[in-house]
Amino acid sequence: MDTPSKKTTRRGEGELIDRRALNRATLARQLLLERADMSAIEAIEHLAGMQSQAPQAPYVGLWTRLGEFGTQELSELVATRRAVRAPLMRATLHLVSAEDCLAFRPVVQPVLERGFASAPFDVTGVDIAALLDSGRELIEHRPRTRAELGPLLAERWPGHDPVSLAQAITYLMPTVQVPPRGIWGAGGQARWTTMESWLGRDLDVDPAPERLVNRYLKAFGPATVRDIQVWSGLTRLADVVDGLRDQLVTFRDESGDELFDLPDAPRPDPATPAPPRFLPEYDNLLLSHADRTRFITGGERVPLQPGLGGRYGMLLVDGVFRGTWRITRQHDTAVLHVEPFERDAIASEREAIDFEGEQLLGFAVADATVRDIRFDTT
Repeated sequence: MDTPSKKTTRRGEGELIDRRALNRATLARQLLLERADMSAIEAIEHLAGMQSQAPQAPYVGLWTRLGEFGTQELSELVATRRAVRAPLMRATLHLVSAEDCLAFRPVVQPVLERGFASAPFDVTGVDIAALLDSGRELIEHRPRTRAELGPLLAERWPGHDPVSLAQAITYLMPTVQVPPRGIWGAGGQARWTTMESWLGRDLDVDPAPERLVNRYLKAFGPATVRDIQVWSGLTRLADVVDGLRDQLVTFRDESGDELFDLPDAPRPDPATPAPPRFLPEYDNLLLSHADRTRFITGGERVPLQPGLGGRYGMLLVDGVFRGTWRITRQHDTAVLHVEPFERDAIASEREAIDFEGEQLLGFAVADATVRDIRFDTT
């Protein structure tokens, strides 16, 4: 990833903003200081999309952010194609609105191309344009899994790796994963089709990284150029941000680096209370900055749990990553296991954590007749 130019990464300029102030500013934009009175689609757009590698993780991510949210609301958005799951920022699957999907993908196309080139796939000797044309025809005829797509492509390009051929389609062509993947409680393999076919509209013909930068700052700022690059996967954004300079305000952090922000974005008093929050796995809050010390103070690594999601995640206490959680289920009994890094760091918030935990169990395993919370030592 490119290092921002010196003219954009200035040191010692702008008002100082410390880590706690950065923490509260980003928590406010992430709807984690208080639950928001928004619909699910409004929240998804406000957040500039939600990580969706684990397809059911966004359900917990919306529950922890919204005053009123039920699983059916998001399931209906996915089923009716108002929200879609697609490879976008960082070449990872994100849940976004249909409108954002069509606008974001052309901007991050270089990220997907670079991701494919750096992966252990081999399409040497294959005419990529012809491959994409064949792939488009196959997945627009009906959505297909990569396992189904690869052998069909290999019939035309014998001797080439079917996995690499299929991966080329889902990396290099604007594609989405279709339901039932992404529907709460539903299984199903990951099947792919094109964005245009699924949404019935063309992609944005005027890719604008400036709009993506503004959307990022609205959801994650204040931030450095490197932060924006880490979130998006794009490189060489220093000049883009510099072109927006007269529309932004600047700060400097405790290391002296320059941060950018929207003038009217919320920057609450650092003393603002931050209630405990249960985040799902892969939540963008903890993955979208080059410098994560506004949320991670002990150098802990963010766990990326494989699976469908909705049963594992991270615990914030006073706005800081203080532990992990998981839900186990045996027959009609569901147990929320809270695993703090340090018991003393969460002791004063135990009652509030218990309350949030009870609400989480009621949301994630509503059909369990017995629910319990256990604090496990690590």
